[in-house]
Amino acid sequence: MPESNSSRVFDRSLMVMAVFAVLTAGLALIAAVRAPDGAQATDSSSDGEPVVATIALTEFAIDGDLEIPAGDVQIALSNDGAALHNLVFENGPSSEDLNSGETTTFDVGNLEPGTYTIFCAVPGHRDAGMETHLVVGAPGSQPTSEHDEMTPAQMDQVMIDSMLAFPAATEGAGNQPLEPSEVESDGTKIFDLTASIIDWEVSPGEFVEAWAYNGQVPGPWIRLELGDSVEINVTNETPLSTDVHWHGISTPNETDGVSPYTQDPIGPGETFTYAFEATRPSIGMYHAHLHSQISVPNGMFAPFTIGDTPLPSGQTVSGIEVPADMVPVREIPMVLNDAGTIGLSLNGKSFPATEPYVVAEGDWVVYHYYNEGLQVHPMHQHQFPQLVFAKDGFPLDNPYWADTINVAPGERYSVLVHADAPGTWVWHCHILTHVESDEGMFGMVTALIVEPSES
Repeated sequence: MPESNSSRVFDRSLMVMAVFAVLTAGLALIAAVRAPDGAQATDSSSDGEPVVATIALTEFAIDGDLEIPAGDVQIALSNDGAALHNLVFENGPSSEDLNSGETTTFDVGNLEPGTYTIFCAVPGHRDAGMETHLVVGAPGSQPTSEHDEMTPAQMDQVMIDSMLAFPAATEGAGNQPLEPSEVESDGTKIFDLTASIIDWEVSPGEFVEAWAYNGQVPGPWIRLELGDSVEINVTNETPLSTDVHWHGISTPNETDGVSPYTQDPIGPGETFTYAFEATRPSIGMYHAHLHSQISVPNGMFAPFTIGDTPLPSGQTVSGIEVPADMVPVREIPMVLNDAGTIGLSLNGKSFPATEPYVVAEGDWVVYHYYNEGLQVHPMHQHQFPQLVFAKDGFPLDNPYWADTINVAPGERYSVLVHADAPGTWVWHCHILTHVESDEGMFGMVTALIVEPSES
């Protein structure tokens, strides 16, 4: 029977569809082969599906599909590290914060061909190496960073120059002792604290928006004698309600500083008075509790001590004798931070703006470590072992010597150091990406400078 026109049209339609299907499959295969680094991204221009780039965050790197086709882009993001991380496009979208092991997918939108800077915005992480480029468009080599373009000699010079910039002067100093504004006839000491947002120079030329007490980071150091009665007037000049928790300090429940449980929040423009007695020797600290995830990493923290913690004078520890007549020449509060606008810092400053501490050969020195950050920091003093004599303000029955001390968030360690060798001795966190990057030394580094004796 002769073939009808409709049959011939139908057959030709089937043939065209089959050829189209083969061509489409071939193009998809070519795109998959050309996608670099194993990226299984789909070009939205071919089938309407988004381009998905799989990216992993670690300490301290960004890895994965860093060259992708143009189109509507989604980032399949995972935190394969141990610390909090996120991913931000310079002047563009950003992911949520991811805890260790968490994953998320977020839409970036339509990306035109080009090179996009991406980084982790957790303070200190970008400086520590979490910055790279996402290349969108035609396949090609990933652009080299400024660091990749440097010669080894140039890299050496960058590091040395950054180290020789220490110590660098900056505006503002924290931990300044706070004197009572008034002492009443019954001996009650009156202190005034004002919480506000300030511009704080965390390193030379780098000003950040800090949340501060009395215009300084860390806030002023409050020192009391055992048995003191105190009233602390806290005025709130921040846009959020606040309170003050006396961390490690024994107080009545109504002054514990946890609104709305123990008090009403201190609203913007309001003042609240905390009244209590210094009943127990303490090495504590104070910080906001309400909205603490904002205010504390950004600067609202400070040391608070009551009385004198007994020193291991006259004891022999691991064969090393501490003289009975030993008197420390100075007491150094060292507040550690790694988050917020302040970022990786010692006492509110980042190297080379951290303060060097100068003593004479043979001096004994007390350090109090306070961790107000979000990570553990192993604090290492070059040359001099550290005699740990108190933990969270409680004297240890068995003091011990340590080379490096892990200080977790909220903890306080008190140590005694005998500066018996002259020189400039580096003192730093031993997570090395907290102290050095491709751009040089930064962050949680300072020094104990021991001047030689005249004899």
